[in-house]
Amino acid sequence: MTPATATPTLRGAAVGRGIGIGLMYGLWKPRVLGAWRVPASGPVILAVNHSHNIDGPMLMGTAPRPVHFLIKKEAFVGPLDPFLRGIGQLKVDRTSADRTAITRALGVLQNGGVLGIFPEGTRGEGNFASLRAGLAYFAVRSGAPIVPVAVLGSTERRGRLISALPPLRSRVDVVFGDAFEAQEGASRRTRKALDEATVRIQERLTSHLDRARRFTGR
Repeated sequence: MTPATATPTLRGAAVGRGIGIGLMYGLWKPRVLGAWRVPASGPVILAVNHSHNIDGPMLMGTAPRPVHFLIKKEAFVGPLDPFLRGIGQLKVDRTSADRTAITRALGVLQNGGVLGIFPEGTRGEGNFASLRAGLAYFAVRSGAPIVPVAVLGSTERRGRLISALPPLRSRVDVVFGDAFEAQEGASRRTRKALDEATVRIQERLTSHLDRARRFTGR
């Protein structure tokens, strides 16, 4: 395998986690709730709402295990390309069925790692209102449990120094939910099964987000 197609290493993601911890806790005040719900070992998928660019780095710095994120290929430009690859992140072309990204993501799960996914596909309202089928595919194909994650507070206010970021030292809540399986009963990989799994996943993610907002008051 070439470096571009090889499964990213846990060591790289661990380095990324260390960088994330330093930056996120140094610039903001993350409040992490329910991190114990993330399985301590084995494959797991973290499904995260996405309303701000810091949501991914925030999860990387607050999750209890190193995370390999599927990140749009547009982010892999200039010096960011080797950096993101070096910390175990996965480049994905969202305009097509990116077989290389799919293979590498499944490799992460087969190796017992943590795969981070924005199931809405792109940044938006961050309310899980529109899910793509990719999350269901990875969950059904790998059998890995899904842990819903709500990142709240990243879009409430703009910073004075850098308006594109939340105010420095402001609080951002990261709320982990209970792990669940994408399918009930025997695993099936038909189109109907994937559609049913997508509906089930959306219901669970939306329910978690609602609870997280009530609990945090956000």
